[in-house]
Amino acid sequence: MKTTPTTFQSAFEEDVYKGLNSFPKYLLSKYIYDEKGDKIFQQIMAMPEYYLTNCELNILESHKAAIAEIINKEGGFDLIELGAGDGKKTKVLLKELVDKEYDFNYLPIDISQNVLEELKSSLKNEIPEVNVKIQQGTYFKTLENLTDYTNRRKVILVLGSNIGNLLHENAIEFLRNIQEAMTAEDMLFMGFDQKKDPQKILDAYNDAAGITEAFNKNLLTRINKELDADFNLDNFIHWEAYDPESGTAKSYLVSKANQKVAINKLDLEVSFDAWESIHTEISQKYDDAVVEWLAEEAGLEIQTSFQDKNDYYKNYIFRKKI
Repeated sequence: MKTTPTTFQSAFEEDVYKGLNSFPKYLLSKYIYDEKGDKIFQQIMAMPEYYLTNCELNILESHKAAIAEIINKEGGFDLIELGAGDGKKTKVLLKELVDKEYDFNYLPIDISQNVLEELKSSLKNEIPEVNVKIQQGTYFKTLENLTDYTNRRKVILVLGSNIGNLLHENAIEFLRNIQEAMTAEDMLFMGFDQKKDPQKILDAYNDAAGITEAFNKNLLTRINKELDADFNLDNFIHWEAYDPESGTAKSYLVSKANQKVAINKLDLEVSFDAWESIHTEISQKYDDAVVEWLAEEAGLEIQTSFQDKNDYYKNYIFRKKI
């Protein structure tokens, strides 16, 4: 395996090089999400085993009036969503805010201009009363810019338990970055998947149809396509593990045999032993004590929370700690 420093043309090249030169090997899950990966993830969200989407939808549909009342209690606001996607769940809350004639602007932030344009177009058709101002860019840079030009109170929305893709140390940093963009009047509304029957969690990330396997293997497909590599996807199996003590679900791609993979654009040959793994994803699960600890470390405090009918999932409202 080559270890000589290389000049990288992109963050993707550098992160692939670092991850496959590490021991144990890893790849960053954010790179699963190219055009193909986005489509596979839409399939995952529709799987019967993948309970997370319906749980959060159940919370928003069941508690929309109470949530809307809390976030509007102090008057007009900007509703800022980090990573809005297709907005399916957000639209439940937007419709309630419109029906109540609350004074708000909706500012979805996403790195993908295409995703934002599609969301804006769908809202124009479905809820034309919503005042949408799309914001393309990275979350925290855009949040900083928003703080510079608007004096309106902010309600920051993060749905989908995206924080679960981060180790606790990184989750605290993520929350702290949001906290630093908040004032005492602002709120953070965020989803956290809860600890539950371990088999329920394993089934959600290891479906019988193999959709999650295809999702993880899209990392290898993308490396083949963009970095001129020769990964044989059939030489790897997808493996899911869950530790109920820490609440951490981990996804791996495991090599079925001794093999070598050439990544020509990086001038790199990677050797795999039989049953050696590449760590691809984590999906952290939480309870109230862990969420309270994360918030405390980030300078936030829990104001209230809402849960689905099965207690599988919770959305918390946080305020900046004074």
